[in-house]
Amino acid sequence: MKILGLDTSTMMTTCAVMEDESLLGEFSLSLDMSHSEALVPMIGELMDNLEMRISDMDGFAVSKGPGSFTGLRIGLATAKGFAHVTGKPIVGVSSLEVLADNMYGHEIVVPMMDARRDRVFTAIYTMEGDRWIPLLGPDALPVEELIKIIKRDHERIVLVGDGAVRYRNEFVEGLGNRILFAPGSLNLSRAASVCRLGMAKLAEGRSDDMFTMAPEYLRDSQAQRMQKKKR
Repeated sequence: MKILGLDTSTMMTTCAVMEDESLLGEFSLSLDMSHSEALVPMIGELMDNLEMRISDMDGFAVSKGPGSFTGLRIGLATAKGFAHVTGKPIVGVSSLEVLADNMYGHEIVVPMMDARRDRVFTAIYTMEGDRWIPLLGPDALPVEELIKIIKRDHERIVLVGDGAVRYRNEFVEGLGNRILFAPGSLNLSRAASVCRLGMAKLAEGRSDDMFTMAPEYLRDSQAQRMQKKKR
């Protein structure tokens, strides 16, 4: 099975192609440009280098959130377009699970993405076999509340993601030697993980309806919050 994976949930624009257990190619860029400018040309270059076409894919996997409101919409729209044109299945995977996959093999992993205002998009995962099982979330939580949950329920965990970088001092102060931080190179999403997680779902016959699948934001957009505040 060949699958194209996309992730535009963070500042990183990333795409990859996997065939079964083999990663054939992956492009990732974190630049001062929009996902709409970077994603499609990046996919085109990846396909050219692999001497493949979109029609050669057996399915598509895309990060469905949480994350950047605009980024998620661009990623989903692109993947949906490919699925519609080719008639191949599409599957969405959690952005947080994608981040957790960077720390494959660790027992308890807490991926987090900065949601601003001292909050993070987060979950707590444990690994069973080669699958991530959620012990908490996904949810949008104040950093202070997440620290309390970890202190109450866990002795040793790994933190990964830009939220862990942003609030590193708070976690160190609140949790001390209970925590291990992921290396800087692993704090952004990889499309290879989107492929791996998506392929597992597709292999089980699980796919999404391209017409109804939508981003999982976990909170209202800034415009929606301002509208509610006015009301």
